[in-house]
Amino acid sequence: MSRAVFLGLNEGQVVSRCLKEKVRVSLIERLPSGGVRLVCQSSEGAERIKVVLQAHILDEKAITRQRHRPTTPLW
Repeated sequence: MSRAVFLGLNEGQVVSRCLKEKVRVSLIERLPSGGVRLVCQSSEGAERIKVVLQAHILDEKAITRQRHRPTTPLW
């Protein structure tokens, strides 16, 4: 089971909802097209968020993420 969930909400809304549902967050990444990629610390937490925020889930296949690493080596 994946711990990552793509949501069409802003970062603050996701954090407050995770606190309310007592879901521990490993990572929140902003997406260039809007929304966030949430990675929970457990698959159970991800399943809980998927149930609670079902109306805000984005299709993973349609999402493009920003590059975190440079395309050329730094040295």
